[in-house]
Amino acid sequence: MMADKLNVTPLHDRVIVKPAPAEEKTSSGLIIPDTAKEKPQRGTVVAAGPGKKDEPVTVKEGDTVLYGKYAGTEIQIDGNDYLIMRESDILAIV
Repeated sequence: MMADKLNVTPLHDRVIVKPAPAEEKTSSGLIIPDTAKEKPQRGTVVAAGPGKKDEPVTVKEGDTVLYGKYAGTEIQIDGNDYLIMRESDILAIV
């Protein structure tokens, strides 16, 4: 289980997401420099909290999700970058 590997358990309706890597090339094959890369808006859920009292969390570990451009807080665990956000910041499950 990935959440056990992280040793971090999100509380309530919080979710930990591993962002997808940023695009390296455009569809026409142009290489995008680091300064022009946009933040990814897609990622994989690696851990989810139990939810609120009357609202269980609907996403689960392994789900690929879309989230807002500025959603969540960036954290680093064991040298890896993650985002921790509320489930309401997630726009869709892909």
